Amino acid sequence: MIVSGSAGTGKSRTCLEKMNDAAWKYPGMRGLIIRKTRDSLSESGLQTLERYVLEADDGIHQNIQRRMRSGYRYPNGSEVIIGGMNKAERIMSTEYDLIFVQEAIELTEDDWELLTTRLRNGVMPYQQIMGDTNPAQPTHWLKQRCNQGRTLLLESRHEDNPTLWNQQTGEWTTEGEKYIAKLDNLTGARRQRLRFGKWVQAEGVVYEGWDPAIHLIDRFDIPLDWRRFRAIDFGFTNAFCCQWWALDDDGRAYMYREMYHTQRTVKVHSAKINELSDGEYIEATICDHDAEDRATLVENGIRNVGARKAVQPGIQKVQERLKLAADGRPRLFVLRDSVVEVDQSLIEAKKPTCTAQEADGYIWELAKEGRASKEQPVKVDDHGMDTLRYFVMHIDGPQPRKARSFRR
Repeated sequence: MIVSGSAGTGKSRTCLEKMNDAAWKYPGMRGLIIRKTRDSLSESGLQTLERYVLEADDGIHQNIQRRMRSGYRYPNGSEVIIGGMNKAERIMSTEYDLIFVQEAIELTEDDWELLTTRLRNGVMPYQQIMGDTNPAQPTHWLKQRCNQGRTLLLESRHEDNPTLWNQQTGEWTTEGEKYIAKLDNLTGARRQRLRFGKWVQAEGVVYEGWDPAIHLIDRFDIPLDWRRFRAIDFGFTNAFCCQWWALDDDGRAYMYREMYHTQRTVKVHSAKINELSDGEYIEATICDHDAEDRATLVENGIRNVGARKAVQPGIQKVQERLKLAADGRPRLFVLRDSVVEVDQSLIEAKKPTCTAQEADGYIWELAKEGRASKEQPVKVDDHGMDTLRYFVMHIDGPQPRKARSFRR
């Protein structure tokens, strides 16, 4: 079963309430709460579970930080395990009655089907896998599976959430009016998906070759001898983006770390960049052209070189790296959970919180006849896309210039 719908309709809360109810109703049951990666659960599903679902005095809470927690034990012998598909060895070695997959769209169909083989604990009178998701493109395997009748699709709406919609008066609550106003400010496919819950394809996507199932990969330790780079796009009201990239021996690029945050000065970002880069040899830091911001980096020990900002050539270079090579692999990857700190204000505004989340909404401007112009991308939520282009142009474009210092 999949609960699909607009942002803020209560999908996760509903599934977590069911998990908790089942744990109390069927003593000795075993449940599993899982995402593609365990780290991403701590400030999403587990926060909702502990803040809104579990009771403070129910005997389940322990003095354990969410990121360190492996599960919840109930007084009646039931247990709810927490895990990630990126480290599935422990969770796949046991059996469950009920599985909840948060953000099921992140999984592959193989992940989903592998989880179904673990539904055989037999304590509950039925065994079930359930998931929640915001809609994506209609060709996604999850939507196709529902279309084929192999998975039940339940649609949720904002009117289902009593904090947003007053069932008695048939009107938005004060909180609901504010929340819907935020979603109404979204554009393109993001508005159709997050505001209206539709499975739609973004028209005129710049990087049609981007496929999360291929280009978004599990984390691994970057070898010390790989070449390393940083790329930066400045911002304050809009997101400041700094990406860390590594090249393997075959020239494939891997983004392994990212800062993506608003409302902080370049000086503050510089300190964090130096802290995160400690012990690494960074061959070059490629930056947007703002002279004052580049000078601030230099004052804080970060030498840099100006980016080659030609848009069309840069996009073409990125497109080339996204294509599958002769060995069936692309030449560009992004490691999951690369963001070092998620900007909560971006979550509240329903904006991308990392480069990977920008890709599907990075579209061409429309020409007069309403078709994608394929000349200039829309300048909205493109901070990671610009940074990515700077890096690729540095390594695949003309011979880069040497880094130089700036004075005020």
